[in-house]
Amino acid sequence: MNQSAVLPPWVVLDPLLHGWLLEDIGRGDHTTQSLITGKNEFGQANWIAKQNGVIVGLPIAARVFYLLNEGTSFTPIVGEGETCHRGQLVARIDGSLDTLLMGERVALNLAMRLSGIATLTNQYVEKIADLPAQLVDTRKTTPGLRLFEKYASRLGGAINHRLGLDDAVMIKDNHIAAVGGIAEAINQIRYKIPYPLSIEVETTTLAEVEAAIEQDADIIMLDNMSLESMCQAVQLIRSHQNQIKIEASGNVTLETIRAVAETGVDFISSSGPVTRSSWLDLSMNLEKSTSD
Repeated sequence: MNQSAVLPPWVVLDPLLHGWLLEDIGRGDHTTQSLITGKNEFGQANWIAKQNGVIVGLPIAARVFYLLNEGTSFTPIVGEGETCHRGQLVARIDGSLDTLLMGERVALNLAMRLSGIATLTNQYVEKIADLPAQLVDTRKTTPGLRLFEKYASRLGGAINHRLGLDDAVMIKDNHIAAVGGIAEAINQIRYKIPYPLSIEVETTTLAEVEAAIEQDADIIMLDNMSLESMCQAVQLIRSHQNQIKIEASGNVTLETIRAVAETGVDFISSSGPVTRSSWLDLSMNLEKSTSD
């Protein structure tokens, strides 16, 4: 697995990484600073995979060590977004011992979290790999980690849904309830939003699907519908307007995603790969060396 994905520039990400380093280091690493007193104490750290999975987060980990000491050398052994096997060497880091020890936890935490997301995402994607439907992630992400978790989702094989409320219009059930109906919601929104934002409408019944079709929604979400209702909704939308994209959502699991894809929808959105993923276990083994 080696899906392409692009991280935002470091000017965007560095404040986050700085904050997490400050959170961990606090007023100083008493253990490391008490033990490592010489300026010429260097070492090599090897990252080892303790599970099979998809590795994500190595450029971010490298940046963590760089922010602590620009002279640190981070060498990926496994490519970003590629599969690793238990016991495999993932990365090698050369630098001062204090840098390696102070950056260890933040760098590993991020890589393990993101690799876990990519690994589970890939399992979802593989379930429907031979079907036209594509997996899409959601805004159910950890506060502060959205940019990173969406990046991991992409490398796992999913497509990114909107990153924030300003990316697209999604009219959900509570919006519809607030204004009195789908037609009212779309009519109020259509002439207020900037071009080229799309309009997506969440529907739960065939009647709501018909209303969304009549108002020329760009995307219709079929939310928590039965498979039978999904099939009917897909047929209804295709018979009226084939350009409308169809998204299925709601309680999508590894066990159900293929049946949902077989209804003919274009996209399947699920928070599961993020909210149900476990960290991929990685460890760091340090070896001391002497540099003149």
